[in-house]
Formats: sequence, structure tokens, C-alpha cells
Amino acid sequence: MTHDILIALVLFAFVSSITPGPNNLMLMASGANFGFRRTIPHMLGIGLGFAFMVLMVGVGLVQVFDAWPPSYTVLKAFSVLYLLWLAWKIANAAPARAGDTAGRPMTFLQAAAFQWVNPKAWAMALTAISAYAPGQTLPAVLLVAMIFGAVNLPSVSTWTVLGQQMARILTNPRRLTLFNWSMALLLVGSLYPVLFPG
Repeated sequence: MTHDILIALVLFAFVSSITPGPNNLMLMASGANFGFRRTIPHMLGIGLGFAFMVLMVGVGLVQVFDAWPPSYTVLKAFSVLYLLWLAWKIANAAPARAGDTAGRPMTFLQAAAFQWVNPKAWAMALTAISAYAPGQTLPAVLLVAMIFGAVNLPSVSTWTVLGQQMARILTNPRRLTLFNWSMALLLVGSLYPVLFPG
């Protein structure tokens, strides 16, 4: 991989990781509701889970989907249903209080598993592999996955910090409810490109 292509890959990883999408909207809501420290497993699950997904796509997992085209429709339907369920959970989240176990942030494994039903993550992984590791050689795929792992975590962390800072003005239960419903509606809105492509 040439220096210019490496710079382009880092830029692509940064732009696609920091722009709004299901992961970032959920992190912002989690930061506002649970704080930065309790959201760390969620952030790590996204960063490492997505890097693993890129690796699996690069070593040939996408060929399974190409061999059985209806699997794309099944994946899309499951993704939409899961994101709608998550939006409902965010909309009805209550502020975390000491000793309160009703509301919990997403765990590392839940966040890592979520990448497999996240439409934006699939689009990012497929684009990254096809554009920056077209031959799908193992060293090229590993490099793409490592770049995303390195760039993704600090990028998504900014959304958690933003949510945490917003918590200062969301001390009123009414404002927090409005914020959570807004995040839920934005999450549902992020499905538009999936449901109505091009």
C-alpha cells in the first residue's frame, strides 16, 4: 500500500467513523444517560468489534452473501427490526442513579455483536475492503482492520463525551426525555438509506 493510499484510508476511516450513524447516536445517548466511564465497554465493543468485522469481510465472508443473495434481505430486515428495538430502548431510558440496575449501558459483547446488524458498519466494511484491499490479501486486509481499530475508538469516543457534556443540561427529567426521544428518532432516521437506497 502506497503512502497516498494509506493517507486516503486513514481519512476514510476517520470520516466514516466520526459522522452520525447508529453507533455514534447510541454512544451519545449512553454518555448522557450513563456517563463516560460506564460507556467504555460499549466504545471498546464498537472499535474492536468493527475491526474484527472488517477482517472477516476481507478474508471472504462477503462471498457467503454473494453466493446466497437473499441473505442480504434477511440481514436488512433483522437490522431494521433490531435498530427499531434499540430506538425504543433509548427513547424510554431513565437516568442512571446509584444502585439503579433498571438502565444499563450496552456491554462490550453487545456492542461488538451489534456491528453485524448495523447497516452503516456493513457499508463501511465493504467499501474499505473493496477500495483499500481490492486483492483481499491477508496483509492488506489486516492493515485496513488495524487502521479502523486505531481510528475508530477515538472518533466514537467524542460522541460519548458530547453526550456526557450534554448531561449537564439534561438534569431536568423533561429535557432528558426529550433528548432520549430525539436520539431515538435520529436512530430511526438513520435507517432511511437502508430502506430507500439511491
